Amino acid sequence: MKINQSFFQLKYLLVGILFIQIQFGFSQEAKNSALYKTIMSKDSLLFNIGFNTCDIKQFENLYTEDFEFYHDKDSISDKARFLKTFQSGICSPTRKYNYRRELIDGSTEIYPLYKNGILYGAIQMGTHRFYESAAGNAEQAGSFAKFTHLWLLKNKEWKLARSLSYNHQMTSSTAGISNLFDNDLETEKWLKENNVPALGIGIIADGKLKQVKVFGELKKGVSAPYNTIWNVASLTKPVTAITVLKLVSAGKWDLDEPLYKYWIDPDIAKDPNLKLLTTRIVLSHQTGFPNWRSFNESKKLDFKFKPGTQYQYSGEGFEYLRKAVEKKFHKTLDQLASELVFEPLNMTDSQLIWNDKIDLSRYAVNFDKNGNAYEPTKNKSANAADDLLTTIEDYGRFLSSVMNGEGLSEKVFKDMISHQVQTKKNKYFGLGFEIYDLGNENYALSHGGADQGVQTIVILLPKTKQGLIIFTNVDDGYKVYENIVVHYLGENGRKIVDIETK
Repeated sequence: MKINQSFFQLKYLLVGILFIQIQFGFSQEAKNSALYKTIMSKDSLLFNIGFNTCDIKQFENLYTEDFEFYHDKDSISDKARFLKTFQSGICSPTRKYNYRRELIDGSTEIYPLYKNGILYGAIQMGTHRFYESAAGNAEQAGSFAKFTHLWLLKNKEWKLARSLSYNHQMTSSTAGISNLFDNDLETEKWLKENNVPALGIGIIADGKLKQVKVFGELKKGVSAPYNTIWNVASLTKPVTAITVLKLVSAGKWDLDEPLYKYWIDPDIAKDPNLKLLTTRIVLSHQTGFPNWRSFNESKKLDFKFKPGTQYQYSGEGFEYLRKAVEKKFHKTLDQLASELVFEPLNMTDSQLIWNDKIDLSRYAVNFDKNGNAYEPTKNKSANAADDLLTTIEDYGRFLSSVMNGEGLSEKVFKDMISHQVQTKKNKYFGLGFEIYDLGNENYALSHGGADQGVQTIVILLPKTKQGLIIFTNVDDGYKVYENIVVHYLGENGRKIVDIETK
């Protein structure tokens, strides 16, 4: 326990240092800066020469005497133990495999550290992938992980003082799952090894839901059926978005009409920024609101920036839109969603409110990573951003209709898949969905959900009419995503994973 605490304490300390840097104006180093090039040259010496060729002396010379290594799946190592493990393990003369580390292109971030205006160190963050090969066999990708390095300038030499290695994940080529998802017993075994109680997968092909697979247990001793009911957290937002976009397509609502005409939250009633809020800005997460007002010390809603000027994910924005729409149409969101989405698509197991209609014998209990169950969220009124209850089959029908533009005008569909705001390299928000730029005019629509005991994600490839749904009921269910995405979506899936991990 002390090891884990130390790892996370150090991680948060480094994050805190970064926050201070940003506060005082020391931002990320440009790739053409002298510091960036220096740290990258040290990285190359450390791995391309030291690690990849097992040059122990090179390794030893690059570390401070009080060097410490923190690994999220192992333990803390000092310099002596780290070098001994390296020499007797990966670089053992009797080793069966050769190993190679590759820095994922574009993932590196470097931040300078100053004291009294004098440069004394730098933080390097990035993602790297490790490969392994046995004698006479082709090299295979083994795993990838994130890392954070603390470099210190001592006696005019750069030395690595602290190394954090975390978020380790196996790649599909070596996880032993080439046929995993076609073998139910192997899949069940794999889930138990990863402590994932239940997993739901939906496969869309040719624009239609073709297959539903559900594995694991609703709770101990109770197998999860194909029509398991899941809380899908923020996958509620696309349903809200499409409900509103159908109103826009019907000419009953305007994407760019100011929302204050229908609703003004009392917390921001005196702020002129409220007049800038529109449906387009809400659906692309540019409201300037925090995710939830409860995150503010005051517990009141406010603007963090001028609406429409940058991206910040916000559930509050969707709730603001809900209240405006409900005022205009004199109907609740659950009524509108039922009329425009659930009923037309025969989504009979989907609802935004917890009530007696729920078949509790099919409900997937939510768990933390230690196997402790959470109490279910029981909304008495609809939340536009969270807590939709649905099945793989229902949500698959919904996504198929989205992919095919059902109920949406050509203009609205084009707006939905247009880059409204960039969130990172090759990734954008459209209206209600994230957009991955996969190159060659190909793209993916996606959205995820995360709450206590909920990790869900959906991906659509409109050009190839493919789609994938992944539902899990545990805090760290995201750890199974990569293998599933790459298995079902192939090269496009790998591109999506690479965009996320850079």
